[in-house]
Amino acid sequence: MNRKQKRLTIIAAGGLFLAGAAALVTTALREQIVFFNSPTDVLAQPLEPGTRVRLGGLVEEGSIKRGENSAVTFLVTDTSASVKVRYVGILPDLFREGQGVVTEGVFSPEEGTFMADTVLAKHDENYMPKEVADALKAQGVWQHGDPPPGVTVEETQSY
Repeated sequence: MNRKQKRLTIIAAGGLFLAGAAALVTTALREQIVFFNSPTDVLAQPLEPGTRVRLGGLVEEGSIKRGENSAVTFLVTDTSASVKVRYVGILPDLFREGQGVVTEGVFSPEEGTFMADTVLAKHDENYMPKEVADALKAQGVWQHGDPPPGVTVEETQSY
């Protein structure tokens, strides 16, 4: 084997090693590489106690209840299932019923409650996470061209 063939062999072996490592990482993290889980996903999959999860969906109409010391409970829904969320802190200004939200925290299956430590609200009237929009379209709740749930026709005409 001459020098050129040795170099090509080393480069090819290095490329195969990197491809194998990337395949192992993506296989191991397949369940974890998700922007958020829908309420249906959170209720369906068995979670280890203390596992951090992102829960996303729509804030259910009429579900926001404010308690003492800035404690808030509300329901997050994907129109198939709902999960009760408990959060203590200041909510984002754009947080309201019928709007998209992503929460981060720990789900307690015994209580059936999601204990959130972070709440992220959508940033304008037309934004909705792709996964939520796809889930709503699949269930026939939202058709492309219609305003997203929670957005009035007047809001969409202002653009």
